Amino acid sequence: MKRVIINVGSSSIKFKIFDNMEELYVGLIENISSFEDAFDNMKNQIIDSGIRDIDGVGHRVVHGGDIFTKPTLITDKVISQIEAISYLAPLHNPLNLIGIRLALKIYPNIPHFAIFDTAFHNTIPNYAYRYAIDNKYYRDDKIRKYGFHGISYSYITREVSKNHNNPNIIAIHLGNGASITAIKSGKSIDTSMGFTPLDGLVMGTRSGGLDPAIITFIIDNYNLTSTQINTILNKESGLKGLCGLSDMREILDSDTLESRLAIDIFCYRIKKYIGAYIAVIGRVDAIVFTGGIGENSKVIRDKILDGLEHITKDIDILVIKANEELEMVLDIITKK
Repeated sequence: MKRVIINVGSSSIKFKIFDNMEELYVGLIENISSFEDAFDNMKNQIIDSGIRDIDGVGHRVVHGGDIFTKPTLITDKVISQIEAISYLAPLHNPLNLIGIRLALKIYPNIPHFAIFDTAFHNTIPNYAYRYAIDNKYYRDDKIRKYGFHGISYSYITREVSKNHNNPNIIAIHLGNGASITAIKSGKSIDTSMGFTPLDGLVMGTRSGGLDPAIITFIIDNYNLTSTQINTILNKESGLKGLCGLSDMREILDSDTLESRLAIDIFCYRIKKYIGAYIAVIGRVDAIVFTGGIGENSKVIRDKILDGLEHITKDIDILVIKANEELEMVLDIITKK
């Protein structure tokens, strides 16, 4: 069974082709100005590869709201439902929908599946996902914690389960976007990202968690619109806001006072979450690092874990390379 797995970003398309679980082809189209041209490029790459008889297509969709909690066969109704909840992820879901519609034109007569980043966190209990604001915002606008990076966390859980049955894990996905998740008995019970991917850890250009009164203070004192403050918090904050750089490799090399402070803040926030999640999980089998920074920077991993030896001495410390595309294929195969 040959399947194409597609991950659409704001200016790139990543795709892989699998035969069952065997990876046959990896494609990347960057700096795109036209999604139609980019998907034609993808189609031509697949034709030129000589791979034939594609049986199915999987699409990463960032936000499934409280509707989609498992891989879902894409129909006109499903597309409409994803569209209806796109206000929850306006930077992501509309792009995912563009990819779905264009791929359906290329492969119109085979099943297409949506795999949702939020789905893994469907097991978070209500006392962990509700915010202490007026109930009407939850009831009418679905404002609650959803969590993200779920496909990555699902893959981590699958891998750790090979050595630990129903594992208890603190999983840390560190890249330009960063989050941490508490996994108990193989199920997500809390995660740092919230209603949007902005909450929680310090990220490349995102602020992470902060006192909400700061937002109204900045808006009032600088006469900003909600669109402008959204841009500041998502694209001009985090590591970039602290030291002017968003790439951790460059920050580690720069060795300025601002860069050292940015690293300290980045690692300190993660360390605090580790302590909190040990408290809510209890016994922990493994602390797992993944994502570009998590996989490649021993300096950052060591700094995060420094001083935690008294509580991590009996915990496996693992680095697992992210493989979201393989997890998506497995999700489709098992239809879990």
